[in-house]
Amino acid sequence: MEKKILKVRVTMFEEILGTASANPEIHEEFIASKAPDAPSREEEVAAIGAEEVFEKGMTVFPRGADGKPIAWDYQWKGFFKDACAALRKVPKSECGKIKAYKKEIDGLIFPEPRMIPIKFDGEIGICQRPLRGQTAQGERIALASSESIPAGATMEFTIKLLLPDHEKAVLEMLDYGQLRGFGQWRNSGKGRFWFEAWDENGKLISSNLPADEAAS
Repeated sequence: MEKKILKVRVTMFEEILGTASANPEIHEEFIASKAPDAPSREEEVAAIGAEEVFEKGMTVFPRGADGKPIAWDYQWKGFFKDACAALRKVPKSECGKIKAYKKEIDGLIFPEPRMIPIKFDGEIGICQRPLRGQTAQGERIALASSESIPAGATMEFTIKLLLPDHEKAVLEMLDYGQLRGFGQWRNSGKGRFWFEAWDENGKLISSNLPADEAAS
């Protein structure tokens, strides 16, 4: 089977927020609603490290076996779907050439490994922000809290393309990350990132990393 491998490093220039519910029962219910037969439910629920979080409503980062934060491979698939949906509306975009884009991303584009380490210096913090909503009783305001990893964090992973023609579209989606980020509350700019991509032989093929960052 013909395929193409991209090696990718993303560097966050905005803080990134956790997305998993700190309440394992809520998280398990969410997973069940999305994939009732998923063999990985117990693995995913166990990885949120809920016993270390005091606030029931907080969103957190999953943890690997070493206790350090990770991102799941499917979260990057979700990013690609979100980015592709927006970029398809841009005239002459590469994403606009992908017809059934959700099916093609699900079936032909595979970020690896399953658990992608998030590397960073410093401590995990907490980001709080108000959530406003209109109800029958008027406007209601709630306080949302998320674990926060500071700007400068990196993730390194590979992307396996079963259809090599998707390479330009994937690079376009990664470039979109400087405008709309990864993780929770990305509408506000959280989780925005630069990227670098190499082929399987280690040759740099694309990057939007600023020159001063590339030199450091």
